Amino acid sequence: MLTKSVLTIAEVTHILEAARAEAERSDWKVAIAVVDDGGHPLALLRLDGCAPIGGYIATEKARTSALGRRESKVYEDMINGGRTAFLSTPLSGTLEGGVPVVVDGQVVGAVGVSGVQAAQDALVAKAGAGAISG
Repeated sequence: MLTKSVLTIAEVTHILEAARAEAERSDWKVAIAVVDDGGHPLALLRLDGCAPIGGYIATEKARTSALGRRESKVYEDMINGGRTAFLSTPLSGTLEGGVPVVVDGQVVGAVGVSGVQAAQDALVAKAGAGAISG
């Protein structure tokens, strides 16, 4: 039988703190979502001033990244590159800003961020994921 690492509340809190610090450094009003490796929500933090839809979009970006085992930007790039059939998949967070959390070469979850420009969302998500990825 195989064993795997899982995110605990300690790691989730650390991820949120790192992502929040990155967002606040630039005064970005974002929502930050953390999901497990199956895309199930573990935490959501919507900073003051972030639109309510940010929480939904951040969660979907994180879910897409966790289930796909890659950054959500990969799917956005495929669609923008002409593979429009990919729009029929059951994923709704196919925008930049979802980043997997990788521990010992395995995806254990993902971080999704929404609220500012796509590259800025990704920067915040990477700061969160990078807080424990190894």
